[in-house]
Amino acid sequence: MIMAAKLEFPDNTNPYWIASTEETNYPMLNEDINVDVAIIGGGIVGISSAYLLNQAGLKTAVIEADRILNGTTGHTTAKITSQHGIIYSNIKQQMGEDSARQYAEANQSAIQHIAETISMNGIDCDFKWCPAFVYTCSDEYISELEEETQVALSLGIKASYLDSLPLPFAVKAAMRFDEQAQFHPLKYLKALAQKFTSEGGLIYENTEAVDIDHNDRPVVVTRKGNKVTAEKVIIASHFPFFDGGGLFFTKIYPEKSYIVAAQIEEQFPEGMFISAEGPGRSLRSQPFKNREIVLFAGEHHRTGHGEDTNVHYQNLFNFAQENFNVQNVLYRWSTQDCMTIDGVPYVGQLTPQNPNLYVATGFGKWGMSNGTAASMILKDLISEGDNPWARVYSPSRFFLNLSSVKSFIIQNATVAKDLVAGKLEGLPGCSELDKGEAQTINFEGDRVGIYRDENDKLHMVDTTCTHLGCELLWNNAEKTWDCPCHGSRFSYKGEIVEGPAIYQLHQANDEANIVEAKIFK
Repeated sequence: MIMAAKLEFPDNTNPYWIASTEETNYPMLNEDINVDVAIIGGGIVGISSAYLLNQAGLKTAVIEADRILNGTTGHTTAKITSQHGIIYSNIKQQMGEDSARQYAEANQSAIQHIAETISMNGIDCDFKWCPAFVYTCSDEYISELEEETQVALSLGIKASYLDSLPLPFAVKAAMRFDEQAQFHPLKYLKALAQKFTSEGGLIYENTEAVDIDHNDRPVVVTRKGNKVTAEKVIIASHFPFFDGGGLFFTKIYPEKSYIVAAQIEEQFPEGMFISAEGPGRSLRSQPFKNREIVLFAGEHHRTGHGEDTNVHYQNLFNFAQENFNVQNVLYRWSTQDCMTIDGVPYVGQLTPQNPNLYVATGFGKWGMSNGTAASMILKDLISEGDNPWARVYSPSRFFLNLSSVKSFIIQNATVAKDLVAGKLEGLPGCSELDKGEAQTINFEGDRVGIYRDENDKLHMVDTTCTHLGCELLWNNAEKTWDCPCHGSRFSYKGEIVEGPAIYQLHQANDEANIVEAKIFK
């Protein structure tokens, strides 16, 4: 164990990727428009799809509720890899070898596509070829890594099995993938967005889509009432804001993970690393001011199920200090990923009944490669009618196997439990709040959340999620109200931080004044 002086975390949770690039400033939509393709969501899928569709000659518009690339894409670890933990043996067992091959080819092709796009457009984004490793410190995963290596090799991936790694702690086994890469995702995607708009593409920020009128020619309706009429619509809003009968809320669940970015004294070894077992440890380096920072990530849990979210940052920091000489912690942030019941994203037609609506969601923790593959699939489906990898990603796929059925039952049972438990939970009476603290209370028969800000002002909101009615839980690290059912997140003022909710929480400022006057004074 390496002992070091205690270091402090940064106060804010702004990701390095966002902090190190200039904020975008695309206009808000203030009129009705007609395009060939409308894309809802300005993350890696939205921007990459827009770029490809524009290259194919289709007039395309991206509509983003916030600023582009400030969501999950701006909170990633930014590994461009086809190595997604132990997945290929699972896909082969659950869906068949052809599906596993499609998934491998899609992700390997995505890596090459990113490299070629960077080269073709001269994008400076810290792109670097490097190997990716999955390791284990447990005897339990040795045979699984051996099997995964053999399956990956059979699918054409340059994989190898190892019994040691150049890490400062011993491992029992590891798997290596060659021809993988890493980069600065926002430098890449913001350059791609500029290329897209310079060639006639449209990006609208601070423009919330709230509904889709899905007739023969779908119409996207914004919160301000403006309409975007299109031949095709892509829903790339992370968790789909529009379900359209696809029942995605039964097939997707959200997970939180955490990242601590620190400088260390020693040189970080070549490669990207992730543990096979929980609680999850992911490591990679990133160029930083003529030096490097190391991203220590992991500590995943279902959104709304982490009791004290600051503990997860502390656990990652402890891991870093135990194995490296940590000099300082420069950034910390969390991310939220949509997980599917079989581990493969949903990309393609929203439902067979909605042939002009497309969706891309459920990338787990591998959005850089899978998101890029999704854009390639969607471009082909829209412009050419088919894609060689479409079957394994199809949102309408149905592979009946015990593992997927079990996962479906468990995840929906958890949602049902969270929904009911939140309604029945007994709530404590009010206790005095310090600045930066929150609690959920029973106020005149209603469940409400109260928060005291740094200016000593009390904020009070209805804590029932506006998506499907689950009760929200407080996230003390990010200062948000989080939904344990489907991952919607709201600020302490009730504003939407993350969907699928499209309506903010009801604010109760007058009631907050009453609570302040009667209880806290």
